[in-house]
Formats: sequence, C-alpha cells, structure tokens
Amino acid sequence: MAELTKILYAEDDVDIQSIAQMALEMMGGYTLKICNNGQEAIDAIADFQPDLLLFDVMMPLVDGPAAFKEIHANPAYQDIPIIFMTAKAQTGEVDEYYEMGAKGVITKPFDPMTLPDQILKIWQK
Repeated sequence: MAELTKILYAEDDVDIQSIAQMALEMMGGYTLKICNNGQEAIDAIADFQPDLLLFDVMMPLVDGPAAFKEIHANPAYQDIPIIFMTAKAQTGEVDEYYEMGAKGVITKPFDPMTLPDQILKIWQK
C-alpha cells in the first residue's frame, strides 16, 4: 500500500477547517488541500492528486456524497479512498456511506488530538 501523504479535504465550516488543518498538518504531517465545498474538491482533484478524500457530508452547492460519486465515476480516481465526516451519524446514514464505498466515517465533533491517528487507522484497513 502506498503511503498516506496528501489529503483532499472538503469542509464548509472555516472553524472546523482550521482545527482539522492544524491537527492533520502539524500533528499528522500530511499535506492538505482544503476546499469549501464538493464542487471545489471535484475541480481540485486533478491538480492535487490526493491519496485520500476527507469530505464533510453536508456542504453547499455539492455535498460530500455527491462529490464523491462524481469523482469515483472517473476511472482515474476510482481507487482513491474516502472518509466522510458528519455530525449526523445515525446508523442508517452511516451504512449508506459505507455502501457508497466509504472507507470510514468520522463523527463530529471530532477530537483534534486523535484525528491524525484515526485517519491513519482507517487508511490502513
């Protein structure tokens, strides 16, 4: 398995963005490309070439699941794993994300101290 270094991160809440960015870049050592919605993530993927997608579920314009579906429809990006982050983590919804192909689901609010390890564990599954 390749090493996890680059994460394409889509989140519309700037406070959550900065907390996750600090945790993932400073503690995790990852390179992050931050997008404010799913459309920005779709537009950024070709240039950034991420190892992992980390998408909020609910975002304006294009939400996480819709962006993931569009990205995965392109054969060049079908193997990039995704982790969804959501505050609405009812069992039925979480099951849907896994059925869609998600490698993991992280519930908000997340602990910034454990976020890099949490992501790495899901990545290694």
